[in-house]
Amino acid sequence: MSTKINEGRIVIVTGAGQGIGAAHAQAFAADGARVVVNDYDAEAAARTVAAITDGGGTAVAAVGDVADWATGERIVATAVDAFGGLDVLVNNAGFLRDRMLLSMSEEEWDSVVRVHLKGHFVMLRHAGAYWRAESKAGRSPVASIVNTSSGAGIFGSVGQGNYAAAKAAIAELTIQAATELGGYGVTVNAIAPSARTQMTVGAGGEMAERMAAPTDGSFDVMNPANISPLVVWLGSPQAREVTGRLFEVEGGTVTVLDGWQRAASADKGARWEPAELTGVVPGLIAESPVQVKAYGAR
Repeated sequence: MSTKINEGRIVIVTGAGQGIGAAHAQAFAADGARVVVNDYDAEAAARTVAAITDGGGTAVAAVGDVADWATGERIVATAVDAFGGLDVLVNNAGFLRDRMLLSMSEEEWDSVVRVHLKGHFVMLRHAGAYWRAESKAGRSPVASIVNTSSGAGIFGSVGQGNYAAAKAAIAELTIQAATELGGYGVTVNAIAPSARTQMTVGAGGEMAERMAAPTDGSFDVMNPANISPLVVWLGSPQAREVTGRLFEVEGGTVTVLDGWQRAASADKGARWEPAELTGVVPGLIAESPVQVKAYGAR
């Protein structure tokens, strides 16, 4: 009896030319899925396709910019044309332009927000339109979207204001999409991965030490392939009851991130005077969960 939980399913993975995205694409293929490998770099996409097909899997490339409206539509069409449909979208594509906020240029802000946030929206918009049409035609999709947020987007990260803002927005977009697409048979979840990638390999100091591969044969906590099992599971029919959730993944640890819950409150029963709040707000903060510090904060 096969233990593959995505046998025959059709999956798009964006930014799959290297790193975490390539690991996702290969993991889905190993689990029996047919994979559309997207990357902005045609050679990188081709390498991932070759790795899948050389291993006996099935994959095609769909090269292009996920934040471009027509390209996003074409990537979804590639899945339908090549394999006859679409079951899973993994939004992974992204890049960095790190700088402190007061040194950041307009282009550095716009380009990162465009690729991460708009890229997620463009792809889920076109995939969602396909599943809505399928649902209205009575074909009842069992579909999944897995977005990629970040701990930087939940907790903040010094020197990454553009990236953190985009990733925070993706976490909220996940909740929004889960709410709006659920009626069409689509679950939407997000991950906040921590792994060694092209975006972290150039880091220095403590980050470089944390990301380094072990030399003693011990478990490589930062191997990008550690992230993929949860993504593969979230894309499967076995995860049908899970939607609108965010998971932090590092090594062998999976953690549910549950942010923006209401904590301590005080009700005067009337409008507050500004000066009154001096004696109220500090107490509310003291009664609430301790705030997690931003990455890199002292």
